[in-house]
Amino acid sequence: MQRLVVKIGSSSLTSSEGGLNRDRISFYAGELARLMDTGAQVLLVTSGAVAAGFRAIGYASRPKALAQKQAAAAVGQGLLMQCYNEALAGYSKVGAQILLTRYDFTSRKRMGNAQMAIEELLAHGVLPIINENDTVSVDELKFGDNDTLSALVANLVKADRLIIITDTDGLYTDDPRRNPDARKIPRVGAITGELLQIAGGAGSAVGTGGMRSKIEAARIGMRGGVQVFVGRVEEPGDLLAAVNGSGKGTYFDTEAHTLPVKKQWIGYHSVPKGRITVDDGAVRALTAGGKSLLPAGVVSAEGEFHPGDVVEVVDAEGRVIGRGVTNYAAWQLVAAAGLGTDDVRNRFEVARIEVIHRDEWMTLADAPAEAATKASARGE
Repeated sequence: MQRLVVKIGSSSLTSSEGGLNRDRISFYAGELARLMDTGAQVLLVTSGAVAAGFRAIGYASRPKALAQKQAAAAVGQGLLMQCYNEALAGYSKVGAQILLTRYDFTSRKRMGNAQMAIEELLAHGVLPIINENDTVSVDELKFGDNDTLSALVANLVKADRLIIITDTDGLYTDDPRRNPDARKIPRVGAITGELLQIAGGAGSAVGTGGMRSKIEAARIGMRGGVQVFVGRVEEPGDLLAAVNGSGKGTYFDTEAHTLPVKKQWIGYHSVPKGRITVDDGAVRALTAGGKSLLPAGVVSAEGEFHPGDVVEVVDAEGRVIGRGVTNYAAWQLVAAAGLGTDDVRNRFEVARIEVIHRDEWMTLADAPAEAATKASARGE
């Protein structure tokens, strides 16, 4: 039985002026229902609450102030769920609202509770309809866009595939609206900085996510062992085609295995309490060697952290290479930075000599540049 996460953005659900496009929601409800009828377990990650609510609340345009966006979301979320369930009822399906915040993902207990609720809904053939809880979210802890949320959900539920629906038919070497020579990239095997550079910004006045955010989401999904599709679903049967490998878009392949929940939490959900800078040897050991971080590889440490806290690890240029659970307090690590193992044992009392054990580590660095060149070449 396949488990699939489908993400639909604001621009696909609303008119250009704001407000819900009921015909489009009805269309997507039909596509989702057909997918469910194949026996697949389907989850929907939807945007559209703010876009649906700002007209109803009386704003002339999409609000920018936090309180206004929260108010618009409070009105729009109810309108959005009502519209989905009315459309789904025509196919004898039921949708269930699940509102999440970044804070929910930072707590392993809350994340586990959300996962249990989702599993129960799927077991009863209900469509979980997931959105960010914009009414209570604050800018510092927002996902940024629902592309990221969809990837985190796909990893959380161990989905087989993530389908991100957008208004373009996949990733191109340039913006096809401006450059007629732009070439479509049908398949991507690795995401690198080079690939991210060709992605544009947000393409809609009512949405927040552009192609770059979709590629970032694809990277999160791929690292969790989830195959990702980014493309267009506009005609009956397009969603099923996307799932079956013949969709109108770009496929992001992965050979990675499903990430354990603990690794997901360290890499994508936790809030780092400090930052550790490491030397080039430590970078290689952590990202390519499968090794733990030892004090000898530490250059400096910042922040107030304690054993058991998650910290961010950067190279000499300040580039983030990953996150991990530290076995040292900040003051200990400042004093132990650059020292050999025997010196550390003689000077400090620490539970483990490793600053970060490899089992408590998640690499977030980009893949080698040559992988991006290979991926781009596939689209030529």
